[in-house]
Amino acid sequence: MPTYRIDMFEGRTPEQKKKLVEEITRVPVEVLGGSPESVDIFITELKRENGARGGRLWSEPRS
Repeated sequence: MPTYRIDMFEGRTPEQKKKLVEEITRVPVEVLGGSPESVDIFITELKRENGARGGRLWSEPRS
């Protein structure tokens, strides 16, 4: 079964992450078969100052 790696900015609650991993697990089990225990998910939380788009850090104000 698959392994998922999720990069997202920090700030989500444990409840939000729990719901996310439940939903991500559900889909491959339904589509591919197998058991939920065979789906691995790794979440990496990033600080906004460690990401950028268009030459601007995500921690900088946006208009």
